[in-house]
Amino acid sequence: LWWAHSPPARLPRPHPTAAGSCPVGPCGRRAYAPPAERKRFYQNVSISQGEGGFEINLDHRKLKTPQAKLFTVPSEALAIAVATEWDSQKDTIKFYTMHLTTLCNTALDNPTQRNKTQLIRAAVKFLETDTVCYRVEEPPALAELQKNEWDPVIAWAEKRYNVTIGSSTSILGPNIPASTKETFVSHLASYNMWALQGIEFVITQLKSLILSMSLIDRHITVEKAVLLSRLEEEYQIRRWGNVEWAHDYDLCELRARTAAGTLFVHLCSESSTVKHKLLQD
Repeated sequence: LWWAHSPPARLPRPHPTAAGSCPVGPCGRRAYAPPAERKRFYQNVSISQGEGGFEINLDHRKLKTPQAKLFTVPSEALAIAVATEWDSQKDTIKFYTMHLTTLCNTALDNPTQRNKTQLIRAAVKFLETDTVCYRVEEPPALAELQKNEWDPVIAWAEKRYNVTIGSSTSILGPNIPASTKETFVSHLASYNMWALQGIEFVITQLKSLILSMSLIDRHITVEKAVLLSRLEEEYQIRRWGNVEWAHDYDLCELRARTAAGTLFVHLCSESSTVKHKLLQD
């Protein structure tokens, strides 16, 4: 897909059927700058199996990444999910709604050129500023809410991974033991590169490694994880009222991104073949 506007000179111009963009690179910089929308130019979406995995077809065209690589995913289930994103677009293609396509592009192009060790270290570094580990002392009602809602999640993680995490009201945050960090490093090493891209995406949405792993391990739901990540904001909304449509929009967007990232991790971690292609039924 051609971008609607000319990309910066430092970035490669994508292939005519390149799809979407990388979400966010280091320090929050976007690796790609896709158009917000584009007129739908295809009628049918299908998947096919190639030498490198499963491919997405837009009519007779093979989908490509922003770096003009063949868009190939490792599982049929993931291919169907991505194809569904493309098939669900109406008159215009809204790239900002296609989170699975974006994550696949990130995994295929690896625009930040990080290896598995670097991805793992970046994820574990979130422990130092994890949302659920930072507590307030005032107002007392919010402090009590944080204790009641966040402590059970931390307790679950400590038991699940046999680590010590804790919490703190200090601006410096809790003192996370080195052994805890290494345990999470070892655990994350069990995931493949594709799944790690999804895990990092979920962590950046929730601003919490603990909530992300609780969600990916199916201990809590997407709705619960998002609510816990926005606990202080939700407290302020209940106290001062909602800003017309803005908070609801942000909440729905965060749920969509978090759900897509979690689904991506699961589809990249499980090797299964779907016998009936839903898009072809």
